[in-house]
Amino acid sequence: MTVLTRWDPIREVATMQNRLNRFVRELYSPEGPEEALTTTGFAPPVDVYEDEHNITLKIEAPGIDEKDIDVRIENNTLTVHGERKFEKEEKEENFRRVERQYGSFTRSFTLPNSVDPGQVSAHYDKGVLRINLAKKAEAKPKQIKVNVGSEKSIEAKVHGKAA
Repeated sequence: MTVLTRWDPIREVATMQNRLNRFVRELYSPEGPEEALTTTGFAPPVDVYEDEHNITLKIEAPGIDEKDIDVRIENNTLTVHGERKFEKEEKEENFRRVERQYGSFTRSFTLPNSVDPGQVSAHYDKGVLRINLAKKAEAKPKQIKVNVGSEKSIEAKVHGKAA
């Protein structure tokens, strides 16, 4: 019995493009083919969430020394730059597979006008960089008390008259 396999030309082109990119990267890397496989740039995943007081970013950056992380705010843009260095081992030629990404990364985020650039903190723990961006006081929600009763009694209280 003959089995028919559906041919997907798009998948074939994508596979060929990936192979060609890897070949060119290996061929033209000044450090050689082994170094080219381990020093490509990457973009660590980021979660961004907001509450009434802060905007918080959590960036996954395991295996990066805190001295290799740079956080800056300039012209209403938050930029995070870091580098995960490939650790050379004496038996490097025994690697069968290298899936972790190494090299440098840069992530930039445009900040809303509600963020106070003077009230930013960053904390790195267990491979997660947490950046807290405090909101300006005027950007925080304000609760207004609603009085119960007729409008006339509210006006009388404001003007100092008893109703």
